[in-house]
Amino acid sequence: MSICFSPYRFTLHSPKALSFSKCMSSQSINQFQINHALHASSSCLSLSEKMRCGRDRVCSVSAAAARAEISTEASFRSKAPKDINILVVGSTGYIGKFVVKELVKRGYNVIAVARERSGIRGSKSKNDTLAELNGANVCFSDVTNLTTLEESLSNLGYPVDVVVSCLASRSGGVKDSWKIDYEATKNSLLAGKKYGAAHFVLLSAICVQKPLLEFQRAKLKFEAELMQQASEDGGMTYSIVRPTAFFKSLGGQVELVKDGKPYVMFGDGKLCACKPMSEQDLASFIADCVLSEDKVNQILPIGGPGKALTPLEQGEMLFQLAGKKPNFIKVPIGVMDFAISVLDLLVKVFPGMEDAAEFGKIGRYYAAESMLVLDPETGEYSAEKTPSYGKDTLEDFFARVLREGMAGQELGEQTIF
Repeated sequence: MSICFSPYRFTLHSPKALSFSKCMSSQSINQFQINHALHASSSCLSLSEKMRCGRDRVCSVSAAAARAEISTEASFRSKAPKDINILVVGSTGYIGKFVVKELVKRGYNVIAVARERSGIRGSKSKNDTLAELNGANVCFSDVTNLTTLEESLSNLGYPVDVVVSCLASRSGGVKDSWKIDYEATKNSLLAGKKYGAAHFVLLSAICVQKPLLEFQRAKLKFEAELMQQASEDGGMTYSIVRPTAFFKSLGGQVELVKDGKPYVMFGDGKLCACKPMSEQDLASFIADCVLSEDKVNQILPIGGPGKALTPLEQGEMLFQLAGKKPNFIKVPIGVMDFAISVLDLLVKVFPGMEDAAEFGKIGRYYAAESMLVLDPETGEYSAEKTPSYGKDTLEDFFARVLREGMAGQELGEQTIF
């Protein structure tokens, strides 16, 4: 059973658009990704034990009745926003909560799936979640358990038109990556499709272009299955959104610089460029994917406005805003390589250190790889081929953090600087 709340009632009962149609959407790129992901490790983890919750909200109808109603709908795109039911999973995550807010603002009927205890280490209660997702119908369920999730959708009493997945592993650990980035995301597809969903919007990541990490492999495997299912089922479409770096991931040193500390970077500070993007702009782009037909069945890499910035350029900007003299510490990338080799050796003796080794590899990846479109012809990252969207700039973000601090910019349970 599930608990569902509406901002309008509570009942007890037994869920500036731009066209990038040509970006990263050629058959050759898609086919490469499908083949790569389908040959990746496919061993699935056992899912968590079923969660049982009391049911609250709306009149219940049988699954059969819901499916009968679904079959009468020709296309959700012909309906008014208020009549389009959008299921959002990962709704309490860093990006998810902004996506829910944006969809509600646009007038959609939003069903936000959340855990009973959400946030980092379950720090948020049901009341916290209801307040944070104000305007949406909040459905407390468990995306890691397909049976529970399907039961929750059955209890809603109406079909689902679109699924928006903002699910992402908080830690990036091996098991957590497959449990969330693959299994839970697939559960949301299966459950949504069962109750009528015709379109699936996936928040992925631009770094899956060069998959060296476990969470990237998990995301790619799901992407491939989503594309394959769409090709086999003419009634299901998708939009795969691959954003570049978020502002929050670049803000870890703002307060240190403000306090007179040096800015730390790897190599010469030019190894990993990106077009950083705000959470609001990304949420807006994701919401565009619901109805924009030029985003249907597309892989959509996306960055923020302006030029691509290297860590060196980000540091220089930060010192200028803080009114401080530039002071950099450049760490050889080989230091991380040595640490990772040691961790890999330790894992052979102590398997429990598997995630520690993976975290080291994540840190190494983000210290060296650009978050830009990887040109398949040259094998190089291309700022020119990375589309821009939105109006929020990194400079404005830095200025705000210098004034107000990093409150609300939590990076998750494992943060590697």
